[in-house]
Amino acid sequence: QCTYLEIEQAERTHAVVLSRPAWLWGAEMGANDCGVCVGNEGVWTREPLGEAEALLGMDLVRLGLERGGSAREALEVMTALLERYGQGGSCKEEPVPFVYHNTFLLADRNEAWVLETAGRYWAAQRIREGSRNISNQLSIGSEITAEHPGLRERARSQGWWSGAGEFSFARAFSLEKQPPRMEAAKARFHAGRELLQQHAGHITVETLMSILRDKDSGICVDAEGFRTAGSMVSVLPRDPALPCVHFFTATPDPSRSVFKPFVFVAGIKPAPQVRSPTFLQDPAKQIPRFQSSVDRRHELYRRHQAALELMERDWERGQKLLETLQELEQQGLEGMRELLQGTVSPCPEELADLFFDCVEAEMKFYT
Repeated sequence: QCTYLEIEQAERTHAVVLSRPAWLWGAEMGANDCGVCVGNEGVWTREPLGEAEALLGMDLVRLGLERGGSAREALEVMTALLERYGQGGSCKEEPVPFVYHNTFLLADRNEAWVLETAGRYWAAQRIREGSRNISNQLSIGSEITAEHPGLRERARSQGWWSGAGEFSFARAFSLEKQPPRMEAAKARFHAGRELLQQHAGHITVETLMSILRDKDSGICVDAEGFRTAGSMVSVLPRDPALPCVHFFTATPDPSRSVFKPFVFVAGIKPAPQVRSPTFLQDPAKQIPRFQSSVDRRHELYRRHQAALELMERDWERGQKLLETLQELEQQGLEGMRELLQGTVSPCPEELADLFFDCVEAEMKFYT
């Protein structure tokens, strides 16, 4: 059972860790126990938006992670399901539908892909070197590695491509007049690319965390009523003997959040502090949907928000708290660095409790 649709079950699924809007089934980003990571962003294209309930892009993120043992396999799962079921339905927990198409980043220890969609149509680009970012717009030009079998014919029949010369997915399927939020995303896309290029050849976990915290570029959003909801950075070593490490904030605004490490091992201790409450009479599941609202904030989110208010009210105490949180993050980074360098080998029980312990430590600082 996905957010709106029920689809056929797979025989076997992978363990996943997900960062998701609490009301829906899918996820904005996450990883599985094979070291596959997927994240998505919304786009608006020339293809009509499906207001009829289908798969959400966020459902596809989770399905790719649950059913894909590699980035390529996740890509195949997601595109097959997209072609079969389509994408559509509201992506926001509000009575007025908010609908978009999706672009995705997929990576594992060996490969990285960008997947971009327009309705049931799609194009994918394998990234062989350097860095790549996405930002609420189509970005795959002519460098297409795989595509929907009817993609070019669709573009040609609609008059979006002449059928002669080079075919660019972004040029053919992008709206001529972009919605304001996509126009704003252009600057963010270029700024993200620029920030990554500045660190070309030596991008570290800290590099990515600092980019995700960058407010001037618009990557970290902290505007009234709209805030970056969650952030994730993953380290996927090429050496299969080393574990993949995933850092999650589990709270909004990464510039004032702690990235906490998570490693897949047997017997992981659940972290109820970052699980949103469930509701018997859930407005997202009742038809018509979203007629009322419920407070879905989990315990860490509530305490984090109270701390943010303190930071804004009392600058000095706020700075002190921020420094303490940064120290906590540094400890986690240091521990994971030693683990990835092979200088320490913590017992599996320690790793099983790792994320839980980091969340608990952060909660203590807030109280």
